Amino acid sequence: MAKNKLRRFSEMKDWSNCFEPTMDAITLENFPLKGNWNKNHFKNENPIVLELGCGKGEYSIGLSQHFPTKNFIGVDIKGARIWVGAKEAVEKEYSNVAFLRTKIDFISSFFAKDEVDEIWLTFSDPQPIKPNKRLTSKYFIERYRQILKTGGIIHLKTDSDVLFESTLDQIEEHDYELLESTWDLYSEMDQNLDQTTRDIFHIKTHYENLFVSRGSVIKYCRFKVS
Repeated sequence: MAKNKLRRFSEMKDWSNCFEPTMDAITLENFPLKGNWNKNHFKNENPIVLELGCGKGEYSIGLSQHFPTKNFIGVDIKGARIWVGAKEAVEKEYSNVAFLRTKIDFISSFFAKDEVDEIWLTFSDPQPIKPNKRLTSKYFIERYRQILKTGGIIHLKTDSDVLFESTLDQIEEHDYELLESTWDLYSEMDQNLDQTTRDIFHIKTHYENLFVSRGSVIKYCRFKVS
């Protein structure tokens, strides 16, 4: 298993769609693509969308193909997982998706003010006993606020009642703008949801398929923090 991880890490170093910054990029604020993702990597001016805690990158890959005029960046600390999505993107020559290996706590070290248009949180750890570690807690929202454009959107898709309810509580407590919300995504897909929302929910991660097969109900919301 260790050899397999080392092989994957070695391969990723040669792929132009993978970035594994050193700690200097965080402590010295010298990551070269900060503020320059479109100019120096994607070579276009299309909107940038992040998937935070992307795992194997299934959602980043799926969204990149559904929205070819947007740029997607999957972010995760687990390099062996990122390798899966990055390898698919390399093999299929998907030019509008990249991967960044880092802790989400440091996300503002890698993106400039107003550089990001949307953020996706897909099946994040619900952190049942550590609410401040939830990716929709005020601790993280303040980091997202530093990089999101005015009016930028945050999406949450989860099987967790705890995470979903706490997110709705955060939205109300801090006067974020709730745009859409459902406690049972797939039962309401053809009824109450926006057409754009319905169009993309054929994209499912490995974990989502696993949760659904076990009878879990999938929740979804999107909101603005500014």
